[in-house]
Order: sequence, then C-alpha cells, then structure tokens
Amino acid sequence: MSFSFDPTEGLIIVNVRFWGPAGMSYARLALDTGATGTMFNTAKLVYAGYDPAAAEERVRVTTGSGIEYAPRLSISQIEALGQHRKSLPVLAHTLPPSASVDGLLGLDFFRGHRLEIDFQEGRIVLD
Repeated sequence: MSFSFDPTEGLIIVNVRFWGPAGMSYARLALDTGATGTMFNTAKLVYAGYDPAAAEERVRVTTGSGIEYAPRLSISQIEALGQHRKSLPVLAHTLPPSASVDGLLGLDFFRGHRLEIDFQEGRIVLD
C-alpha cells in the first residue's frame, strides 16, 4: 500500500489506530527510523485504558534531557500504514504539551517488512 506525506514538513506524521481495554483510540505518531521501539505519550495510553504505572517492565531510554526509565507494556493491536500488529510492546513516556505528536512509530513496527520512503514523491510504501 502507498500513503502520501508532505516532504516539506519536518516530521513524517502517521495516523494510527490502536486498541486498549477502553476500546479503540487514535494517535499521531512520528515515523522514526532512528527509534528501535515504538513510544506513546502516557496520556494516550491511559485514555485507551492502559495503566503504565502498573507496568512490570521499565526500559532505560536516552532522551535529550538525559537517561530515564520508561514503562514498557504491550498494546493489544495497532494499525498504521495499512498494516496491523498485535501485542506490540510500546514504551510510555510523558511528552510536553507543546509536542506536535503523540509518540514515535519505531523500527519494531517495520521489522520483517519492506519500507520505502520517497521524499521526491512524498510517498511511503510498506509491504
């Protein structure tokens, strides 16, 4: 499948649907091939019914402000760019109110698939 994006913008924004205990929710994630894992703003996960504070696993994360430990939990299902993943482990991290996205769509979502990002055409292909 092919999806368009604006190559003149600073970030490639991907609209995603994900499911939690409270039902389906939507999020705007930045496509980040430099992130090994997918990350959601804690508030988005709480809205979907997850409790990041109760997560059994915490992962060391290097951010612009230093090293932090973020809860990792598994979301039941996520859909983005025409693809579905079930039981995808994601990190929960509090983003500042000024953030223009709800998190990052990382390499773990793309592993095992072919991802093509064409900046001349403003097109993403994932299969």
